[in-house]
Formats: sequence, C-alpha cells, structure tokens
Amino acid sequence: MDKKLRFNSATIHGGQEHDKAYGSVMPPIYQTSTYAQTTPGGHKGYEYSRTHNPTRTALERSIASIENAKHGLAFASGMAAMDTVIKLFQPGDEIISTHDLYGGSYRLLTQIYKKYGLKIHFVNMEKPETLVQYFNDKTRLIWIETPTNPMMNIVDIRTIAELGKAHDTLVAVDNTFASPYLQKPLDLGADIVMHSATKYLAGHSDTVLGLIVVSDDELQEKLAFIQNSSGAVPGPMDCFLTLRGIKTLHLRMQRHCENSAAVAIFLQQHPKIKKVYWPGLVDHPNHELAKNQMKAFGGMLSFVPKSGDLKTSIAIVEKLKIFTLAESLGGVESLAGHPASMTHASIPKAVREKSGVGDQLIRLSVGVEDILDLIEDLDQAIA
Repeated sequence: MDKKLRFNSATIHGGQEHDKAYGSVMPPIYQTSTYAQTTPGGHKGYEYSRTHNPTRTALERSIASIENAKHGLAFASGMAAMDTVIKLFQPGDEIISTHDLYGGSYRLLTQIYKKYGLKIHFVNMEKPETLVQYFNDKTRLIWIETPTNPMMNIVDIRTIAELGKAHDTLVAVDNTFASPYLQKPLDLGADIVMHSATKYLAGHSDTVLGLIVVSDDELQEKLAFIQNSSGAVPGPMDCFLTLRGIKTLHLRMQRHCENSAAVAIFLQQHPKIKKVYWPGLVDHPNHELAKNQMKAFGGMLSFVPKSGDLKTSIAIVEKLKIFTLAESLGGVESLAGHPASMTHASIPKAVREKSGVGDQLIRLSVGVEDILDLIEDLDQAIA
C-alpha cells in the first residue's frame, strides 16, 4: 500500500499486502525452516527462516510503518533486541544509560557486557545537560527509557538526540511503555527504537517478542547481520500473534490511558496512599514534557502506600482479585507487581533505592476492564 496512512489505519494496513497465493487477508503463518530452490542460490527471496520468514517480514514491515521508520527487525524477545543493539559496539566503548530502567536491561549491561569491556554510565536524564560530562571520544550510545520503569520519569528525547548528534553518538530509545501510539522517537531525532513487543504491541500476554526500528540503511545492515548471525529470532506463530495485536493497538491504548487516568486520580485522593507516579498528574515533575512529547500518558503507574513498610505493600498486591500479581505489562488484563522482588530484583538494593525503587513501591499495568471494577478492587485491597 503506497498511500501514507494515518496511525489508526496504519496499525491495520501499514506495510501489509494480501497473500499472493490465495488472497489471504491476514499473512499466513509460514511454519517452515527452509525453502525450495530451483538452482543453487535460486529462490524467491527466502532460503532459511533464521535469516528471513514471510510472516516475520510482514511484522517487520508493520512496526516500521507505525513507527515512521524505514526498516523493522524482529527478535525472540525484547532482551534479544537490546542485546543486538549492544553488539554493535566493542571493548573500550562507553554507553550512557538511563539510571532508572528495567531490571533485565540493567542486568544485561552490568552482568553481561561490562565483562566484555564496555563501560556503562547510569545517569539521571531528567535534566539532559547532566549528560555532557559523560561524553568523550569513546562514547558510542545513549540508551533511553521513557517513561522509565517503574518510576515513570520522562526523558526529553529531542534534546538528548541533539546532544547525541553533536557528539557523534547513537541514541536508542526503549519505547515499550509508550508504544508508537503515544510517541515516535525517530520523529524526535532518535536513531534506534526498541520494543519489548511482548507488552503493548502484542497486547494479550500470549507471546514473547522484541522489535527494533531504524531508518538508516547502514545501521539496518549491521543490525540485520547480527540478527542473522546470532539467531535470536522469533518463530512465525509469535510474529503472527504480534501482528494481530498491533491491529488493535490504537483501540487498546485509548482504554489503557483512560483507565490509568482514573486509577491515578483515585489513588492520589486515597487517604492511605502516600505518592502516585504517573506523568499525567499535574504535580508530576515531568508533566509538561510528557504533554509535549506524548499523545497521552500511558497505562503504567506506580504508587507507595502511606504506611511506607514492605509488609503493607505485599499485603495489598496479595489481596487484589482483578489485578493479577504477575510480571510483565501491557496486556488487556490488569497486572500488579512489586518491582523490588520481581522485575527489578536483579538490581542491587542500594542502586535501585537510589533511583526511587524502594521496597514499598507497587507497579500497576492498568488493563482495559471496566474502570469501576478496577477501582473497587484497589479500594478493597488497600483497605
């Protein structure tokens, strides 16, 4: 489809074409490892499914379309996608990363890549000017999460992208929490966008998958070479499920955002809640930036009970009935988590507490259920 589509149409049609064999509206699941050749090297664009698969191609074209990118690449998980980005670099190179980020990302950077000679600086990026002191001739990448996980801080992508260009440094954005519905980092100057598509893009808690988008041809070639050589690629069924999820992304994100707004206001007004972290609240320190950078404020939020002790927070998440106590986020069902013992357990206590992730913090992924049921569930658990 040649016409440039608006977002709500692009989620359904962007980068897609009907199956040439039988006119199938949805891309078929090409459950094959290899492809017949008429002569050595003579094939129809596909020779081995680690390298390419038609179902995966359809997904890669779809994510490129809705992120306003030229190229998309799919991986077995979000961590496999991030791992591929980090493999662009070599011993002695330096990376500046958001200090408040997903525990798995922190673990990859510190426990895997530090021993291979990469130097990682974890920096509070709420004030972009603080990055300047970390640039040198070995700086190769700025890794941004925004909104951050789980403190919901907002990082100024455009300003940091300008800093990156001034210092000949790539800028990559983990766009998992926002999704392309809420923000498009490439439009703001970033070079690479990564998604744990397991979350909002697939949206139904039934598959694990990662995605990368870029518009630079040379960068795409390097990433595709690593993708094929390392082999951490998704199967066709996972690609099909993610592509199916993307087709309703705009509908689901509208409800996620509406419900999270109501939950945030309810929690902020609750006498037993001390603090709510959600960028849509006017007292959030990055509220104005979020208004300018994002279409809406997302379905993720965190909060701390007024009692301020671990026992109370554990009791709340255990008493929830509609919110499921589980890791992950972005599915149609509401999830609750305790970052200190779940998603961020791999981060040393002193390090995570420095970024605000204390033992009392509770993180919510607000789903698309009836908002009154969600509020009633929270109310009974807190009470």
